[in-house]
Amino acid sequence: MSERHSPFIQIGTPQRGGIIAIADHASNYVPDDIQLGIPAELMDQHIAIDIGTAGIGVRLARQHGIAAHLANVSRLVIDLHRNEGDKGLVVTSSDGHTIPGNIGADIERRIERYHRPYHEAFAQMVAEAQPSLILAIHSFTPEMASTGERRPWEVGLLYNQDDSAARIAFDLFEGMGMTVGDNEPYSGKELNATMDRHAEANGIPYLTIEVRQDLIERKSHQAVWADRIALVADQVLAALSAK
Repeated sequence: MSERHSPFIQIGTPQRGGIIAIADHASNYVPDDIQLGIPAELMDQHIAIDIGTAGIGVRLARQHGIAAHLANVSRLVIDLHRNEGDKGLVVTSSDGHTIPGNIGADIERRIERYHRPYHEAFAQMVAEAQPSLILAIHSFTPEMASTGERRPWEVGLLYNQDDSAARIAFDLFEGMGMTVGDNEPYSGKELNATMDRHAEANGIPYLTIEVRQDLIERKSHQAVWADRIALVADQVLAALSAK
């Protein structure tokens, strides 16, 4: 059954020249033939999934006409927001937790089964839709368990070389009264794999949006944030088009 499990789900019909979305960590699914060897409760935490992002992605597609490409396998099986060969592609520990089932894992097999099909399908989606803006949706924890590091931002905007969309969105989110992280809580200069590959390499503006997970744990809150993100994305696209 796991061999037939698709590493992605696509929802909605892309509007050519419009906006599309991707969520690399939207699922906590683990195939039957992969045993991670960790307590079941960890699979509902951030080390296994970006909490709330699947709900946002679905609502963007169904309520706002922004077609979404959603991961359908846990980041603990393989991190789809990493490049092939990256040492963090299949982790053996995460936020202080050892992942024994990944020690000595057949990484190439996981790449072939999940990573390559996931990115090939999104590349095809991008090629067919020719979007004017790509949204990458992630979430982050209020505090890192292993270090106690607090994250005060409500939303973070990440970017690498192209910050054109992020700069516009920064002002828009601040205008909503939010505390916004500029390349926080992570730096897109250090990790921007999916957008480097599918957006920057194709000259497409993008927004990598990180929402603090305690703000989007509930479905009702995911709906609110989908509305906010769609509004910001539409305004960013309009501003970029006017330049």
